[in-house]
Amino acid sequence: MTAPAALQPPIDAVLADLVEEFDLLGDWEGRIEYVIDLGKTLAPLPEADRTEANKVAGCAAQVWLAVRREGGRLHFLADSDSALSKGNIALLLRLYSGRTPAEILAFDARAALDRLGLPSALTRQRANGLNAMVGRIREAALAPA
Repeated sequence: MTAPAALQPPIDAVLADLVEEFDLLGDWEGRIEYVIDLGKTLAPLPEADRTEANKVAGCAAQVWLAVRREGGRLHFLADSDSALSKGNIALLLRLYSGRTPAEILAFDARAALDRLGLPSALTRQRANGLNAMVGRIREAALAPA
């Protein structure tokens, strides 16, 4: 899943790493290719988690997001039938998985994604899907344990 809490860098450090990686890639073609490659690193989503309840509404593609709670932290598993959507959710999991609900809710995802320049590189429908993914992650953080 993710590194143990003691070894996990702060969410802002993960964002800074992503910003640096995106800056090195230069043009948007390279960045989108990188996001798609991130999706290829996702662990396979168990078939039992491919349910309607785990589908993220508002995405152009089918996206599933499953949540596991362990030791006060949320761990996310995800998949999509679209390479780009799978990459987008992989990027979000890199930021959010293994965090406490408080960490997730305190993090400004919109500002982070704008810092990466991701929404402006996507079609409106894909940007809306990315926002829907963030919304589902925040809903999971708000849900009672």
